Amino acid sequence: MHGWILLDKPLGLGSTQGVSAVKRALRDGGYGRFKVGHGGTLDPLATGVLPIALGEATKLAGRMLDSDKVYDFTIRFGEQTDTLDREGAVIAESDVRPARAALEAVLARFTGPIAQVPPAYSALKVDGQRAYDLARAGEEVVLKSRDVTIHALTIAAAGDGALEEATLTAHVSKGTYIRSLARDIALALGSVGHVTMLRRVKAGPFGLDAAISLDKLAELGKGHALAQALLPLRAGLDDIPAFSLTPDQAGRLRQGQQLVGIAADDGQAFATLDAVPVALVEVQHGVARVVRGFNLE
Repeated sequence: MHGWILLDKPLGLGSTQGVSAVKRALRDGGYGRFKVGHGGTLDPLATGVLPIALGEATKLAGRMLDSDKVYDFTIRFGEQTDTLDREGAVIAESDVRPARAALEAVLARFTGPIAQVPPAYSALKVDGQRAYDLARAGEEVVLKSRDVTIHALTIAAAGDGALEEATLTAHVSKGTYIRSLARDIALALGSVGHVTMLRRVKAGPFGLDAAISLDKLAELGKGHALAQALLPLRAGLDDIPAFSLTPDQAGRLRQGQQLVGIAADDGQAFATLDAVPVALVEVQHGVARVVRGFNLE
């Protein structure tokens, strides 16, 4: 059981609870003990793709955190909440309801490299404490602006005339806060707003097409059929090239040694021996060095 299980995380479930659900399914199926971790936090109020890494794939979970994400989200105009989502208390109101044409026109300002201030209700740390803990305690939270990249931003659904709400699709870099993006779009339109729906439709190379529900996960676990939902370790590295090793080369990488004279382009690569993952390597000028080694035979 070394690979990925993709959950279609339901509303109200935290990422760590998703990990616990996979561990429970492994126990129910009698699979034994495996390391389990998630590849990117998804807020309880968000739904969608939550990659869960099993076994040796947990060594790639950090890489998944750095990957791009795609979200669908709905902005409701006219009210801003302290949490920037529908769970918070209203802290600002506006009678302005933007037209669809105005929304379309403003999206270009939020596409490409932008600076954004994260929500006060976030997991970022301020003086060693989580920002959301400070905010819930009534303390003023001031977070620094951060640079992120919005690769694409489009309207998925919106009516005509004055808009009460609109649903957008955003392809974003790591570290992007969709709640902040929604807040800033509403402000740029002369209104205020908050997120009422947030769904992650893609995380790195993983999309909803391979994601399963919690009920399906439990069913597969009890039926000793989790392998049906398990994606190979390689699936988390679909965006990088692979190259085959000789047994001697594989042995050297497994010992942490570097390989010289590798015919591969500079950058990261996935090294295998007879389709068995050996290591994620960094190639520079024909020299391959191990980034992450996999204990698989």
